[in-house]
Amino acid sequence: MPAGPGLDVNLRYTYGSGNVWLGWFRSPALDFSQLRGGWDHVLTMGPVRLLPSLQSASGGFVGGSLALETGERWFAGSGLGRTNLRNYANLNFDPNDSYTVYGGFHWDPANTFTAQLVRDNRAHPDQQHIHLLWSTALADRRRLTVDLLDKRGTVDNRYIRRTGLSVGYDWPLWAVRAAWDPKVNFTPQNMFRLSLARRF
Repeated sequence: MPAGPGLDVNLRYTYGSGNVWLGWFRSPALDFSQLRGGWDHVLTMGPVRLLPSLQSASGGFVGGSLALETGERWFAGSGLGRTNLRNYANLNFDPNDSYTVYGGFHWDPANTFTAQLVRDNRAHPDQQHIHLLWSTALADRRRLTVDLLDKRGTVDNRYIRRTGLSVGYDWPLWAVRAAWDPKVNFTPQNMFRLSLARRF
């Protein structure tokens, strides 16, 4: 698989407890581009929160997920994702056909720690990600988010274990994120990502 830069442009609209987004990805090295769109929402039903999502992309890809979550200061959840296995630029970088289990703790409204397991349960059942996420609010409506990744699974018939890291920093209007993702999407490639966002 050839190495080279890629570009992903997204427009996201947030309404209440949900999001609608549209994105376009282009990789000149792979001679590949794809238009993508999606929707996600949080439905609160007493002590339980239901988290559905849907995605579609040019080329016929369709996917979705459904998760259940409960708890306030301490919280836990689990979910399942499914696709039609069509070609897709997977830019969330976790397995899509998978189950997810997670839990965490809010010290206060400004500080959250979450541990999350995402494991493929369809095409490559030995591939998994474990995320340790910490998010904290800072002065002047700024926020720092750190995501430590443990990646395990088979890549080109060889079992690998790698560590990745992403760090995000938010201002009221701008946000920046840098990430190192070895063996991205369980391919031979390593990826460095730099993201810049502007709120309107």
